Amino acid sequence: MYDFVVVGVGPPGARFARRAAEEGYDVLALEKGAVGEPLACSGHVSTDVWEFTGEGAREDLFQNEIYGARFHVGGPGSDAYPFYKDAVASNVIDRVGLDRHLAELAREAGADVREGHTVTAVTEHRDRVAVVASGPDGRLEVEAKMVAGCDGPRSRVRDELGLPQPDELLHGVLAFSEEVDHQDFVDVHLTPPTFFAWRIPRGEAGVEYGLAAPPGVQVTKHFEELIDGYEVDVSHRCSGAIPVGPPDRVTSRRAFLVGDAAAQTKPFTGGGILYGMTSADHAAREIDPDRPTTLAAYERAWRDDLAREQTLGRWIRRAYSLPEPVQRLGLGALSGEIGVHMDRPTSLVSLDHLRAVLSGS
Repeated sequence: MYDFVVVGVGPPGARFARRAAEEGYDVLALEKGAVGEPLACSGHVSTDVWEFTGEGAREDLFQNEIYGARFHVGGPGSDAYPFYKDAVASNVIDRVGLDRHLAELAREAGADVREGHTVTAVTEHRDRVAVVASGPDGRLEVEAKMVAGCDGPRSRVRDELGLPQPDELLHGVLAFSEEVDHQDFVDVHLTPPTFFAWRIPRGEAGVEYGLAAPPGVQVTKHFEELIDGYEVDVSHRCSGAIPVGPPDRVTSRRAFLVGDAAAQTKPFTGGGILYGMTSADHAAREIDPDRPTTLAAYERAWRDDLAREQTLGRWIRRAYSLPEPVQRLGLGALSGEIGVHMDRPTSLVSLDHLRAVLSGS
């Protein structure tokens, strides 16, 4: 009988496994493949990521520093509207390496992290949860006081327990070129319907190109247009679902969702690494496996922390669908130096942002 079985060892799952193990709980964490594979997430993150990593992580994972973004209403070669800070705004990192590093921290804390285990069934009982997985040695059956569903946008835990779905699942595509690029700006294109495309320089590691849009949009066609516009050859293509809009409930009798499984993401970018790990910390602080009523405290804690950010993020996303002349007018009026934190839209009304705007006016 484990205290927690964690399903999925991406950043949220690894973070929760580590924190729970540090609290003295008996934790089993199952990852269906190799940790970090297949890649289906951008490596562009805020500098806050280093608060969740261990010693030496930055030296191993860092690829590039970003100071701002150039926004485009058209494709490559169109007019750019720069937004920038006078300090480093974000970092580009080795995304696969991050997952592996965080999983190793969980192991060092005492969690039993097992790769190659695909969870096939989750059954809740009054006093426990039964989990069945298929692994290298065949069928694995375990029981736990609680299960943490950290298994991504198409969560098996969520489906097995009948928890509600995210509001929507976007279709995201990533690919990489080998061109060395140390620029300190990313490029954002507001051309795909209701979302955007991007170009992220990764220093010696090359360049990341990506695009996301809702179902029904010809994502592959728009992505090919992006690549053709930049006149580059790309490889290592990958794709995945991006959840946006958390459901009203991410807990059940003895289970809880964290990360993409709970749609703890930024509505305006789809990014969820920091939101997911922040929510994992809330889960580790609030949830006692011997007291299922503490699941309600987790629901309150992560929503109190992220609700305003996600609400404002939805308003920002709506601007992606404004008529092109309105977008150009708005970007032209607002471009310049900013004091905004990329994970906190509420920083748009912060003193730091006001000072930055006034200093450039």
